[in-house]
Amino acid sequence: MTAVESFIGYKADTNMQCGSYSIDLPKLQEGEQYRFVFDATKCIGCHCCEVACNEQNNNPAEIKWRRVGEAEGGEFPHTLQLFLSMSCNHCIDPACLKGCPTNAYEKMDNGIVFHHDEVCIGCQYCTWNCPYDVPTYHEERHIVTKCHMCYDRISADQTPACVQACPEGAIEIEVVNKKEWLEDAIDQEGNAPGLVDARLTNSTTRWILPENMPKLEPLDKELVKPAHKELPLVFMTVLTQVSLIGFLALLLGDLAAKFTNLPQPSFIMAFVIFLLSALGLPLSALHLGRPILALTAMKNLKTSWLSREAAALGAFTAGMGVVAAMYYFKIDGIARLLAELVTAAIGIYGIYAQSMIYRIPAKPTWNRTTTTYRFFATGYIAMSLLALIALFENEPNVANILLALAILLGAAQLYLFWESQRFYERVDESHPYFYQIARAKRLLEENFKSLYHFRKVSLPLAALVLPLFGLIAINAGSFGFGFLFVAAAVALGFVSEIVGRLLFYSTAIKTGMPGNFFAGAQR
Repeated sequence: MTAVESFIGYKADTNMQCGSYSIDLPKLQEGEQYRFVFDATKCIGCHCCEVACNEQNNNPAEIKWRRVGEAEGGEFPHTLQLFLSMSCNHCIDPACLKGCPTNAYEKMDNGIVFHHDEVCIGCQYCTWNCPYDVPTYHEERHIVTKCHMCYDRISADQTPACVQACPEGAIEIEVVNKKEWLEDAIDQEGNAPGLVDARLTNSTTRWILPENMPKLEPLDKELVKPAHKELPLVFMTVLTQVSLIGFLALLLGDLAAKFTNLPQPSFIMAFVIFLLSALGLPLSALHLGRPILALTAMKNLKTSWLSREAAALGAFTAGMGVVAAMYYFKIDGIARLLAELVTAAIGIYGIYAQSMIYRIPAKPTWNRTTTTYRFFATGYIAMSLLALIALFENEPNVANILLALAILLGAAQLYLFWESQRFYERVDESHPYFYQIARAKRLLEENFKSLYHFRKVSLPLAALVLPLFGLIAINAGSFGFGFLFVAAAVALGFVSEIVGRLLFYSTAIKTGMPGNFFAGAQR
């Protein structure tokens, strides 16, 4: 049997007719599912599996449900070039399914992780969550799509397109007992060079690898490509975070007014803080492929941090609207305080949920506790903004307190920024995500050098220097200069945080197939 005969589907099998594409999979027993097997000792890197997959599923060239990666290693003359072909691993604990806010994913009885296109809103959260970089955003359809193991062909006892097309027989389908796989075999046969630990999502793909492999490196390790800017999310996250801290300051001000001679916060303060979130939150819909279905993003509160964020921040914004109305109609007392406390609690949870969206193993530069701290510390701008309003309302004592809080929170944000810089310096080749983090560092220092330098200069100015100068000027009786310093702190703070968040998204290199030069639309 020649390679050409194999490629066009001819099977030299005593149980099959020549030209038949049938497979004889045993009936699944309880606790079993189908899975892919890939034999790297046979793959020649021809990419026929990619082409066949696209033709079978009518996908454009930039959509890759199955991808071929390349890695190499060793020392001359004992070198090795290895090809890896991977589609969906149909994991036992799929990260795409857990994270999807609309329940568009289903783990079918036969183990296939199936994506229901009609439910998808194109939020692309699953493209972040999957550590194998499997789900792919389809620009023309405005939704995410992925490999379904040619489930319709399997149902008809036929081979999936990639299996049928491989001229070397490197890809196969088999049945796996999930319990036995997880107890031991996954650690020996579930991992491949350059991919994350299979236990992260309990991937089911079985890899057959060469013996005595040297240390391998991805062939695309020097290829640095910025991630998506995600501009709607840049503005939405910054505005909602500033709004929350501003609202907490409003609550503290209301409490202080009841026990001191400080004036109550004003309606203007309440309205401006509400407006930030009211303007910012809807911007997230612009990130969706199908924004008209944005409200369905709250369907999966059980496992999706995105659903939790959408529900909590929606309730928080509504609560702020109610509180702002109370200020306008001068409704004081326990009713307003209770409304503020409930709204604040919901808002804190909302920003926490927002930060957890990004604390995912697939994006190593995001997956740190400091991400949560940084999201809350962004609110130093809110303190300066409220101080500016206090000065406008001729309340210098209130402005002094707010500026002192702005400096404290700004110092925290500056520390977290410096800590992130040290993080990039500390990572070496022993780190499991060295290649992703090294690429992120290169993006910061080369592709985004100017923006990164601006962030380094603007953050200390906006977070510390200008609020401090404003505080000094106010206490020296120079309200005019104080107002200008604080206004500059607010304006520069917003610009600095927008730039910082843009860098946050653009340099987030994710895990996936090593040496995947033809990633296409993968995010």
